[in-house]
Amino acid sequence: MVEKNKKIKNIIFNIINFLILLLVWFAIFINYEFNDVSFEQLIFTLTNPAGANYDIVWYGALFVLVGIIVTILVFKLMKKLWEYIKLSVILKFTFKKLEFSFDLFKITKVRRVFFYLIFVFGSLFGSIKLVELDDYIKNMNNVSTIFEDYYVDSSKVEIEFPKKKRNLIFLVVESLESSNVSRKNGGLVDESYSPYLEKLALKYTNFSSSDKIGGLTQVSNTSYTIAGLVSHTSGIPLKTPVDWNTYKSNKSSLSGAYSIGDLLRDNGYKNYFMLGSDANYGGRKQYFQQHGNYEIYDYYWAIEQEKISSDYKVWWGYEDLKLYDYAKEKLLEISKNDEPFNFTMLTADTHFTDGYMDKECQNKFSNVYANSFYCADYKIGKFIEWVQQQSFYKNTTIVIVGDHLVVQDGLYKNDSNRYIYNVLINSALSTENNKNRVATHFDMYPTTIAALGAKIDGDKLGLGVNLYSSKKTLIEEVGAEYLNIELLKKSNYYNDYIIGDDYYDMINSKEALYEDKD
Repeated sequence: MVEKNKKIKNIIFNIINFLILLLVWFAIFINYEFNDVSFEQLIFTLTNPAGANYDIVWYGALFVLVGIIVTILVFKLMKKLWEYIKLSVILKFTFKKLEFSFDLFKITKVRRVFFYLIFVFGSLFGSIKLVELDDYIKNMNNVSTIFEDYYVDSSKVEIEFPKKKRNLIFLVVESLESSNVSRKNGGLVDESYSPYLEKLALKYTNFSSSDKIGGLTQVSNTSYTIAGLVSHTSGIPLKTPVDWNTYKSNKSSLSGAYSIGDLLRDNGYKNYFMLGSDANYGGRKQYFQQHGNYEIYDYYWAIEQEKISSDYKVWWGYEDLKLYDYAKEKLLEISKNDEPFNFTMLTADTHFTDGYMDKECQNKFSNVYANSFYCADYKIGKFIEWVQQQSFYKNTTIVIVGDHLVVQDGLYKNDSNRYIYNVLINSALSTENNKNRVATHFDMYPTTIAALGAKIDGDKLGLGVNLYSSKKTLIEEVGAEYLNIELLKKSNYYNDYIIGDDYYDMINSKEALYEDKD
């Protein structure tokens, strides 16, 4: 019976150790692979019903498993060495004629428990810090009023479009930074990773925080693709409920938001969204369909249209080389329709890790990831040149913007002063107020609408400001540090109004809480 109880204790002890090591190595992997990911983003990824990139999942599982095995082997080796060496250091001291001796390296039951507790609590504390769980808990216990103070409900703003409405091509490029341009023009590299985009930014309108090529400042809850898309198109961050599955099961996606898609649809536009991956991933399909009734052309659409075979799978679905070909076909088709169009595209070839290189790419740089950006730049150049040769171009505004900063380490030697690339081509407006401006994702929403020639009463939509105007942006008004802190905090307004009643059952009525804000 004693032997049986001992075996049970050993099994429980080993399970606890395994779970602790699993937690530690999972936290190390998340920190290593995703470079300063927030816990809120981690929740979103893990609870997303569309799943994740399976290459990353398998790589992560292997990383964690190898880490656990190596740790166990190292511990066993250290134990054997300890038993073999049998190191003994005896400390002796006298206190009031009493002599004491202390064997520094002697293994006792008390010491085993003491060091084991240090191992357990140290592992838990380190893991919590690595995934920023402590910050998440702290922020969820603090309430921000930044939405009550600064948010402008776009559905209530008077917006006047020109009689002849301009088309919009909104090209969102994965992880595109202004850092890619040459150092002499404001970037972080000696030779440009994105020479064509550099030329575009010099020729057309690029909003920058300096007097050279620059871009948008990334703030809290905008640092991954769906968050970047939401922020660019709705002027708000993506603050997700803890249980994203439950929220999404109600078939609602930020029901209180009023996006570019909503606004353009309500003004006679037809919306389209094309991407080479599964649109369901990250809730992108749901968001775009519910905010503007976009027609979705994704990886599975390409299979259904027999553009690719059912077993074709490259990178995230199909590569950008095909994306631009399909976009050209669709643009020629929809440009013949009577209604103006909003054609939004999302690329993927420059996604971490190291990006994707197709047969047309060349290895110009020693850094593999830099080469994927160089190749992506070439494809963007060819696509923009093609658009500019089409008859519909004269009445079409093109916006090119990155979804977020590069997540992968090692691309830039200097990690400071990094900004998200933006350029507006063939805008209905011109400005000399595009330099030395501090702007965020949020500002692209009203700025894009203004670039279509629409007049926005007050020049504010969501948390964004029309950058063609002289009004201060939110980040210019309150500062980056304050804005980042407030965006991480819990927002009752966001939960109640933007996420909506389909998820949150507020104790007090909305009217009572916010009647002075309406």
